[in-house]
Amino acid sequence: MPPATGAGLEPGFRGVICASFGATGGTAEHDTGSQPRHDLRFHSATPQTLSGLRNVLGTSQVGVRLVLAGPPADVRAAAAVAADCGLLDEEVTLLSDDTGPRVIYCPHCHATTVDRLAGSEVECQGCATVLATTEHFSRRKGAYLGYAAHAEEAS
Repeated sequence: MPPATGAGLEPGFRGVICASFGATGGTAEHDTGSQPRHDLRFHSATPQTLSGLRNVLGTSQVGVRLVLAGPPADVRAAAAVAADCGLLDEEVTLLSDDTGPRVIYCPHCHATTVDRLAGSEVECQGCATVLATTEHFSRRKGAYLGYAAHAEEAS
């Protein structure tokens, strides 16, 4: 998704929180027009950094916009935090490269597993079920939906 410019944001927003993950510049060139900008820089989306993001979002004003940049797993984990904090899809811009590893949600045990080879089957780290992945992404879970890869095979 290309970065939006300040002119592309609707009138009435009250500022932008730009959070980037990893070694990339991420949000450096994201134009927020004349609105206030708060930059956050994280190495990765750990429970501690996501808690910090949650704190910033919890003290932000209504009308703020959020821009997230970095590896897909980090960006999507942060997007799940934003959704949990009440931000709408329209208030969040995701800037990530979709070629990286995917986080897969297991509906059997509710665990998440990182799939290093996107598109391949992966063993769930929670229940050892072999999961196939879909293109269905849950912003609330911050993960792609997995399902038992060989569920229809006779045992």
